[in-house]
Amino acid sequence: PQKTSFHRSQTLGYKNGFAFSRLPTVGIGGERLYVNQLSQAELDELSNVRPTLTYGQAKQAPPSGFIPAHVAFDKKILKFDAYFQEDVPLSAEEHYRIRQVCIYYYLEDDSMSVIEPVVQNSGLPQGKLIRRHRVPKNDHGDHYHWKDLNRGMNITMYGRTYRIVDCDPFTQVFLESQGIELNPPEEMVFDPYTELRRMPMRKYVTPSDFDQLKQFLTYDKQVLRFYAMWDDTDNMFGENRPYIIHYYLADDTVEVREIYKQNDGRDPFPVLIKRQRLPKTFVEKKKTFPSCVLEISDQEVFEWYTAKDFAVGKSTTLLGRTFFIYDCDEFTRNFYRDKFGITDFQPVEIKKKPVEEVPQVLQTISQRRGWKEAESPNPEDRKRRFILSYFLSNDMISIYEPPVRNSGIIGGKYLGKTRVAKPGSTADNATYYEPSDLTIGSTIEVFGHRFVITDADEYVLNYMESNAESFPAATLQSLRDHFRPRQVVKETANSDIATLGTCKQELDELIRQVQEELKLHKSLNNKNIREAFLQCDEDGSGILDKAKFLALCDSLGVPTKAFLVNKV
Repeated sequence: PQKTSFHRSQTLGYKNGFAFSRLPTVGIGGERLYVNQLSQAELDELSNVRPTLTYGQAKQAPPSGFIPAHVAFDKKILKFDAYFQEDVPLSAEEHYRIRQVCIYYYLEDDSMSVIEPVVQNSGLPQGKLIRRHRVPKNDHGDHYHWKDLNRGMNITMYGRTYRIVDCDPFTQVFLESQGIELNPPEEMVFDPYTELRRMPMRKYVTPSDFDQLKQFLTYDKQVLRFYAMWDDTDNMFGENRPYIIHYYLADDTVEVREIYKQNDGRDPFPVLIKRQRLPKTFVEKKKTFPSCVLEISDQEVFEWYTAKDFAVGKSTTLLGRTFFIYDCDEFTRNFYRDKFGITDFQPVEIKKKPVEEVPQVLQTISQRRGWKEAESPNPEDRKRRFILSYFLSNDMISIYEPPVRNSGIIGGKYLGKTRVAKPGSTADNATYYEPSDLTIGSTIEVFGHRFVITDADEYVLNYMESNAESFPAATLQSLRDHFRPRQVVKETANSDIATLGTCKQELDELIRQVQEELKLHKSLNNKNIREAFLQCDEDGSGILDKAKFLALCDSLGVPTKAFLVNKV
């Protein structure tokens, strides 16, 4: 056949930026070329000899450097599990004790340490038994080496023999790599007393016929509620305090809660008795037995409180405190009706004790007096007036001096509330002033200063007359004699006697007579009288009631003659 393709193969090539000629792989027109094919020997020579001709002989690797033992074996530790036996003298429960330890061998410096794992509540000094150091092997100066350690052998260190039973995987691999044949592992021996303590204690309890689980499943979340009252009026500042008694049917426990009210003066601490079983009758025991430290259990209690012990209208003593049950809720009524057949649940009305109205204070007007009128170094004290207040609630006395303008004496509180002892009293046997000592004209000595009672409030007379059995007859009679002239004046003022005409001449004549009467008493302070009348005239009309006018004149010491009173 004729040849139709005459192209030549590419022989120019580039490598690393340089041009080079390549041998043709095929002839002209793609014919097979037999000249450039290499034999097997040439191919082997190219693969083995030619790199050596090109790059030269291969260099030998440098020898590895020297590594010291403390670097090569750094943090490489051999661990062995071991135990030793310790005798326990003078003990009936144990004769010996097994203590487990861990033996550590440090390859970097051939040192050893023995550490005992800490066991909680063992009562023994545990932890590091032998510190890390090179342990002597014998008296010739030799030390223990890792070649001397193996499983299933005894090793003695400082007079104590340890039994090695096993090792960790790293220790096993290391020893086997060094050509040491390891003994088979042994089981760790445990302390018999420790194992005995781990066993649960058997409690032999006689089974009860009463099924508590059935009671819990039947009466769970069912509570009896009683409304009770604790009478504490026998104690000082005591009162009737309301409480709620809860009886839990699930476990026969009782809880007492106090009903908190706003502004009752008590801290909001509602739980009086926490939820617990309450004893009803204790087992008889010796009187010398310290019952204050006795924990209540079934052995000390003969009978516990049950639902039968609570009823409306019945008193129940819980831990020494008596509660009177006066009512209960609807669920409690239904329970007692179905369980015990009780149908009487009439609430009991709690009657409140009537509050005895005790007046806070009895006030008397007194005048301070010196030792004697003629020998008094301060004669101006005879004109000073005081208000003596006696507090019936706590038998205390206070003295107040009304301020008087331009008198040179600062008024105000003269004596704070305190109990005043009578003259001649001692600290061991003190006698204090009583309401019976406050009579008109009597002298009260207060811490060395004497006061003469000259007047009293009408409230004092009214209170003593209403409680005549509590006061001496002489005290009450002195007040009646003192107020009798004033009552006559009031009766005269209230009478319907029209002795004064309506004409202006008679009114002017009355004013003139009153002014002449006042001029005869120069000791009166007209300014104080004017201020007192203006203070009483609250509406500013210039008119006062006749009885109020006479009472004001009497309090200011203004003389009121009978004929002038009749004219007024």
